Amino acid sequence: MPYPSDDAAIRRLLTETRVIALVGASPNPARASNDVMEYLLHRGYRVIPVNPGQAGKQILGQTVVGHLAEIAEPVDMVDIFREQGALAGVVDEAIAIGAKAVWMQLGLADDAARTKAEAAGLAVVMDRCPKIEIPRLRI
Repeated sequence: MPYPSDDAAIRRLLTETRVIALVGASPNPARASNDVMEYLLHRGYRVIPVNPGQAGKQILGQTVVGHLAEIAEPVDMVDIFREQGALAGVVDEAIAIGAKAVWMQLGLADDAARTKAEAAGLAVVMDRCPKIEIPRLRI
């Protein structure tokens, strides 16, 4: 079930966000994470790819970091392209770096991780994709 159902909250998040850490970024153009990253870059967002297996390399011209803790600038939103079982750990890392929001991609939702993130003051979006939401909300 997509969360939240409040379009105004999603619009506000996407409008206020400038720096996105994309966890699970892939150099493979056939992967959804690559497609979404390219879209976000073209929309003017700063996107920092996060993938330990690609650390130090480039994806779409952006230098990959291995972990969220390695990002040397404030992160507005952590966009998660990982398996369901990794969500709680990524949310913990997002809280630790002071991110303002976590976004779980289509098919991903974890109510316990959502509760923890919201308790720490982060906005949470689950089971949605910014590449779909931006045009839908006409941002």
